Amino acid sequence: MSDVKKAVLAYSGGLDTSVILKWLQDTYQCEVVTFTADLGQGEELEPARAKALKFGIKPENIFIDDLREEFVRDFVFPMFRANTIYEGEYLLGTSIARPLIAKRQIEIARATGADAVSHGATGKGNDQVRFELGYYALMPGVKVIAPWREWDLLSREKLLAYAEKAGIPIEMKHKQGGSPYSMDANLLHISFEGRHLENPAAEAEEDMWRWTVSPEAAPDAAEYIDLEFEKGDLVAINGTRMKAHELLAKLNELGGKHGIGRLDLVENRYVGMKSRGCYETPGGTILLKAHRAIESITLDREVAHLKDDLMPRYASMIYNGYWWSPERQAIQALIDHTQQTVNGWVRVKLYKGNVIVTGRDSKTDSLFDPTIATFEDDAGAYNQKDAHGFIRLNALRMRIAANAKGKRG
Repeated sequence: MSDVKKAVLAYSGGLDTSVILKWLQDTYQCEVVTFTADLGQGEELEPARAKALKFGIKPENIFIDDLREEFVRDFVFPMFRANTIYEGEYLLGTSIARPLIAKRQIEIARATGADAVSHGATGKGNDQVRFELGYYALMPGVKVIAPWREWDLLSREKLLAYAEKAGIPIEMKHKQGGSPYSMDANLLHISFEGRHLENPAAEAEEDMWRWTVSPEAAPDAAEYIDLEFEKGDLVAINGTRMKAHELLAKLNELGGKHGIGRLDLVENRYVGMKSRGCYETPGGTILLKAHRAIESITLDREVAHLKDDLMPRYASMIYNGYWWSPERQAIQALIDHTQQTVNGWVRVKLYKGNVIVTGRDSKTDSLFDPTIATFEDDAGAYNQKDAHGFIRLNALRMRIAANAKGKRG
């Protein structure tokens, strides 16, 4: 008999977590609380409630929470203040959602008196680390149940067979047969893994993509949009102020229409293996480009370079599940301090998969001085003779080294 009395399951209502729900009931014989997070994945979530009820979950133990605004405001936007990219390409759409899910799951565990939490991440992936580091950071003594590290249902086919036997509805079978893609979606991105994507030489099928048209099918006319920033965060598009999650949704719509944000990536997972995934991040791709543009005129040179130095480490912290760590919070405090002057607007042109910055300005915080930067007569604003001593001082150590080398023959 298990010592677990009640477990909170991160429950999407999809194949994996539906199997896990039934498996928890059969294996641990515990009361199950389901938690479904609306992060803007664009799917109807009420069917998850119906499925949970079908398997005997009490109505008061079913949580379906709209977390879209908190997700973008408190997780996506802080990450983009750092211009965060993992391994030069990945905008961390899956990674940044996990700490919020873990946070809310622990809150529900406390509210319902649960002594365990459970997730559907596999023992090969990064999400098990992200979820569990979050759990332990927020509720150190919690019991964690990770079915993929316990059961023998170690393939999609075995899961499908178990689901069929247990009477669990199976959706999203690929039209050509076989297992469905492993997909994860939220307001920042949608990811695809599995099937023939496990062959890194195979091109992704065009009908796999959900949010974006191909660049070839994008409109022939470019579209210009203006983005307004306050303290490093996007606050308005084309003069219209919206909530954080509405802004990102609008960018997704605009970017998807113009074929922006597709990525085919082989990444290095936390557990040591290489993994191939395809991602659509249209809004994030636009946001990153625009944020760097407004920073280019509002940040001091050395502050900007310091941020660039810290960014890869910050990105690794998020990728590897350390959102709640003291080191991530310390770097975040520094990043947020730098953003106090990142105010102004950026104009970008969207055209066939490209985001092209065409203008930027800040009425209050611009460090761009046209009287100094001009190639015309600057009326003495900059003394070009000053560069002579600067160059000679910077060359001094190299001149000394060259002289020494000459003496050695």
